[in-house]
Amino acid sequence: MTNPSEASGTTAPKKSIDLASPERFLNRELSWLSFNNRVLEEAFNLDHPILERLRFLSISALNLDEFYMVRVAGLNGMVRAGVDALSDDGRTPVQQLEEIREKSGELIWGQQECWRELRGLLTESGIAVVEPEELTDDELTWLDRHFLEHIFPVLTPLAIDPAHPFPFIPNRGFALALQLKREQDGQLLNALLPLPRQTDRFVRLPGLDVRFLSLENLVSLFLGKIFPGYQVLGRGVFR
Repeated sequence: MTNPSEASGTTAPKKSIDLASPERFLNRELSWLSFNNRVLEEAFNLDHPILERLRFLSISALNLDEFYMVRVAGLNGMVRAGVDALSDDGRTPVQQLEEIREKSGELIWGQQECWRELRGLLTESGIAVVEPEELTDDELTWLDRHFLEHIFPVLTPLAIDPAHPFPFIPNRGFALALQLKREQDGQLLNALLPLPRQTDRFVRLPGLDVRFLSLENLVSLFLGKIFPGYQVLGRGVFR
């Protein structure tokens, strides 16, 4: 079929490109999140061995940590300083943070889904990351001794109250947040328990089987030794 412009001997005018238009640009932060999502996709790739997939999952998590420490911290600093300058793609710092939170949430959800899948595959392959209720009596006895000798000496519980403001948690710091009740008089106490970096994130259990327990679950087993006279009402882990 003949184009009408060709039939008349004229050429249709080309749409002019506005070199200053923000539509020409991709947002740097959102583009980076898309890149890290592609790293995570490699962790779902069934063509890779299980441990290689686990490695890609770890890389995506480390990348996201660094992204928040550098890129997101910079945007938060701009918001606190009242800077509302537009990025090349036409977004304010506040708009970028809102979209980053949405995209990061999707990425973190994917990471957790991937970990659940890989954890099951690792168990099938003879490498188990167990929960406290799966521990045997012999393992509990060994963990009690291991905790007292290697972990308890390097723990520093921190109270949170008007006299003790929220403490500084370093980048990539890992901590337990606890709500406690004193058994003597029922007084409530909020506390933080930073987990030491010099200890392994997962503790290998004794025996021929390859079984691991996460550090936060190990410490949670012995909170009574750290906070004697207190009942644990609630706990959570954060970084």
